[in-house]
Formats: sequence, C-alpha cells, structure tokens
Amino acid sequence: MRLGGCNLSCRWCDTPYTWDWTGMGNSGVAYDPRQELRPMAWTDVLRTLLDFEVPLIVVSGGEPLSQQRRLLPLLRELRAAGRKVEIETNGTVVPRDDLVALGVRFNVSPKLSHSGDPESRRIVPAALRAFAAVPDTAFKFVCRNKSDLDEVASLVDRYGTRPVWIMPEGQVPTEVGRHLSALGDDVVARGWNLTTRLHVAVWGDRRGV
Repeated sequence: MRLGGCNLSCRWCDTPYTWDWTGMGNSGVAYDPRQELRPMAWTDVLRTLLDFEVPLIVVSGGEPLSQQRRLLPLLRELRAAGRKVEIETNGTVVPRDDLVALGVRFNVSPKLSHSGDPESRRIVPAALRAFAAVPDTAFKFVCRNKSDLDEVASLVDRYGTRPVWIMPEGQVPTEVGRHLSALGDDVVARGWNLTTRLHVAVWGDRRGV
C-alpha cells in the first residue's frame, strides 16, 4: 500500500509522483496530486488488501508515519485478520506507542547527505533512537560509495541503528550494479548486510500500473 506525501525531497527519489507537486525533484516533473492520489475510506482499503490474500502487507510512501494516526484503525484490523504489517519510513517521525504495540515491523531508511536535504530535516535523533528501541526494526541505507558507508557508521555509532542493511542507489540496472560492486567488499568487511534492488533488476525504472 503506497501513500502520498513526504516531508523530505530526496533528489534521487524513485517515487516522486507521491510527493513532488512543484517539480523540485531530480526528474524536474511537477506531478498533479489530483491525478496521482486517490482518497479512499480505510474500510475500502482494508477490503482491497484482504482480497489479495497475502500474509504480509507493506505500507510505503511517501512517508507513511506522517499519517500514522489515520493508519491505526486499518492496521489494527489487518493485524486482527492475521496479516503481518511492515512500514517503510524515512525515520524522521517518532512512532506512536499504540502503533508500536500493534507489533508492526519498521523498515527505517534514514537519508544521507547525498539525498540533498539538510541534516536537520533528514536526521531526527529522537525518532532514530525510538526506532532502535523497537524489536525487529531494520535500518536500510541507500549508498553509492565508501564515503557513504562512513556516514552510515557515524549514524550507527550515535543512534544505535542496527541491524544495518546497505542498498545501492540506482534507478536502472547498470547504476545499481556499479554501486553494488563499489560497495560490496567494504560492506562485508564492516559486518553489515548487503541487498540489491530486485524491482530495478526486473523492471528498471518503469513505473507500475
């Protein structure tokens, strides 16, 4: 489930159609929220998701936790129906206690300096420490080179953002492959986890329907 709206403006964002209404992102395209977003009652969303009959629901964005209060009724019913829920977040919004209590899993992706946003916007210490205290949280960092890994190490030391997953930046397979090769040895040497971008390997930068 993909939500619209984000409190950051990463220059390499691969889903600018969820938030870039002015053309400030790397694509230079100003998307129309009236075309990109579709208001739905949460009960309708619930029925749609349950009809998929899958065991795991991933909530992404945009930045989902900007709407966490409104998400609560939906997520409660999904959990009551036996679905696992994972929320993808940029780690700038402290999760509510009642959201954590639902047993959702957080996939936190703090943004590094190459995102283009100032550190005061993209790094919120209270939020990162809160996520680090939630069991089973994973921290994923989008990187290009060794200096990015040094930046990750600084965040891990300051805020305890473990376990660490490193994902190569790129919107086409050649970019992902180049960055993956540049990062691999250093990631392994640091004892971190390395992952690729499977959707890019399969579909490139083609947008789904």
